Amino acid sequence: MNKPYAIVKSPNHSTTQLFLGDSLEGMRKHVPPRSIDVVVTSPPYNIGARYSKYRDKLPREAYLAWLGQVCEGVKRVLKDDGSFFLNIGSTPKDPWTPLDVAQQLRNMFILQNIILWVKSIAIPKADVGKSQNIMGDMAVGHYQPIGGNRFLNESHEFIFHFTKTGKVPLDRLGIGVPYQDKSNVGRWKKAGCDLRCRGNSWFIPYQTIWNREKQRPHPTTFPDRLPEMCIRLHGLSKTRMVMDPFLGLGSTALAAMRLGASCIGFDLDPHYLAEARHRLEGYARKP
Repeated sequence: MNKPYAIVKSPNHSTTQLFLGDSLEGMRKHVPPRSIDVVVTSPPYNIGARYSKYRDKLPREAYLAWLGQVCEGVKRVLKDDGSFFLNIGSTPKDPWTPLDVAQQLRNMFILQNIILWVKSIAIPKADVGKSQNIMGDMAVGHYQPIGGNRFLNESHEFIFHFTKTGKVPLDRLGIGVPYQDKSNVGRWKKAGCDLRCRGNSWFIPYQTIWNREKQRPHPTTFPDRLPEMCIRLHGLSKTRMVMDPFLGLGSTALAAMRLGASCIGFDLDPHYLAEARHRLEGYARKP
């Protein structure tokens, strides 16, 4: 892994480097210590997903030890005031995976925030009172349905926000939402504009997928908006370099490029990197 698989430059002068190979080796060879502002990634969940270049069903202890090694590498390259956003989910039969991962990293990082990525939600009109923006009962978003009668369908995943100190300032209004009650603007000392903190529940739906292999050739990719919100939350003014050690189809790299930041990413699968390169070059060619 001496040369990048691809280098994509955008009109906003950001540069994305894609590397084919193991992220542990790649970080050691190609990423200097304390050089990364933001890491956004989603590692394999150890749930038996069908990756072509990785066995996603290790013994729990081996999986946690391996992921711990990767995150030690992340800690080495992350700036002291950087943010590490780790997205991880579970299965109804084994809900412990995200919690075990967070515990594994407890001695490496401070868990500064826990964010719930909400993929599907039902909102009855009766529960929102007199809001004029919701006209009736709503059920929006998608999840993978399960059978049987023991478990509920899983409609969220975790995003763990790790930092080295627990004291990293964030641009909370960078992903702010407008006030429902506009009379709050100016009434409260902190409400100087029509934006408030979004909180730690983020509704980010998947796009509807009709042909999974054709439209999303990766078993567990996240929407582009997820890394975009993470980068915005950390703060665009202080984000120059982003990293994703499990790049997949390039969602993190594409979000970074759109926001004017450079990115470095690693993946074992050349087919995933080819799709990531295609997406990045397509965006870079836009007028």
